[in-house]
Amino acid sequence: MGTVIVVGSYNQDHAWSSDELPAPGATRLGTYASGPGGKGFNQAVAAARAGARTAFVTALGEDAAAADARALARDEGIELHAEVHPALPSGTAGIFIDRAGRNIITVAPGANAALGTGFIDAMRPAFNGADVVLAQLEVAPAAVQAALARGREAGATTVLNPAPANAPTTQALLALADVLTPNETEFAALLARHAGGSVDPDALHAMPAEALHALCQSLQATTWVITLGGHGVFVSHAPGHHRGDDGACYRLAAEPAKPVDTTGAGDAFSGALCAALAASPRAPFREAVAFANRYAARSTENHGAALAMPHRGDLQD
Repeated sequence: MGTVIVVGSYNQDHAWSSDELPAPGATRLGTYASGPGGKGFNQAVAAARAGARTAFVTALGEDAAAADARALARDEGIELHAEVHPALPSGTAGIFIDRAGRNIITVAPGANAALGTGFIDAMRPAFNGADVVLAQLEVAPAAVQAALARGREAGATTVLNPAPANAPTTQALLALADVLTPNETEFAALLARHAGGSVDPDALHAMPAEALHALCQSLQATTWVITLGGHGVFVSHAPGHHRGDDGACYRLAAEPAKPVDTTGAGDAFSGALCAALAASPRAPFREAVAFANRYAARSTENHGAALAMPHRGDLQD
C-alpha cells in the first residue's frame, strides 16, 4: 500500500460552468456548485483513492470550510493534521469552466499562507513513517521547504508539484525535490526564473525529446515529469538517476478520455503518481507515470476537484 504525506492547501471551491469562459465586461449564464478543493487536498484525496495510506498536513481557519475539511478527510480515510488560525478564513477558490472543460481560477489563500515551519517540525514523527512526501506551492514557501527537508531526513521520496506557476521558488527548494511535476506553463516559469531561458509553453509538446531533456537538465533536478495536457507526459532523468527506466527521457501519450472538467487533472496526476511510487518503490518509474497518466485522464470525466478523483477500481472498467 505505502504511505504518502501531502503538505498543502485546503480551499473551498466555488465553481461556475457556462458554455464559454467570461470575457472582461461580459456576463454569462451558467450553473453553480461548491465543494472541497485546494491543490493539497485534491492530491491527498487522489493519493488515498489511488490506494495509499495518506496523511494531509495543512492550515485552516475556524469556520464552516474547516469543519467540512475535517469531515471529508475522515470520510476519505485521510489522517488530517491542521494548524488552526482563528483570525483567518480557510482558503477559497473561484473557478469558471467552459463546455470544453477548460477553466480559469482565482485563489484566496487565507489560512494556507500562514502554515508555519514550527508546525511542520512538530510533525516529524509522522514524516518518519512516510514512503513519499508530496507538496505544492499554495502554502507558505518556508513550510514547503521544511516539509521536503523532513521527507529527505526520513528517507522518503520527495515530490514537488511547482504550482501555481507564479508562486515563488528558490534553487534550494527545487534541490530538495527528488521528482518535480510541473505542467507546461509551470515548467516555462521555472526555466525563466532559474535558468534564464525562454520557451513558449504551448510549443513544449512539439519540441524534440533531446532538446526538451536538455532544458530539464539545465535546471539540475533529478527527475522531471512535465504534464502536457492532451499531448501526454514527458519524463527527464538526470544521469545516473533513471529510477529503473531504460532511458534518460521519454514521452507517454495522453490516455483517451471524454473530459467535462479539467480543474483537478494535474492534482490527480501528482497524487496518483505518489501513490504508485509508495506502493512499488522498486518498480520502473515509467510504470508509476503510466498509472498516473491514466488516473488523471479518468479524473477529467467528472465534475469538481477533490470529489472528482476516481477510485482505483474505477480504472479497471
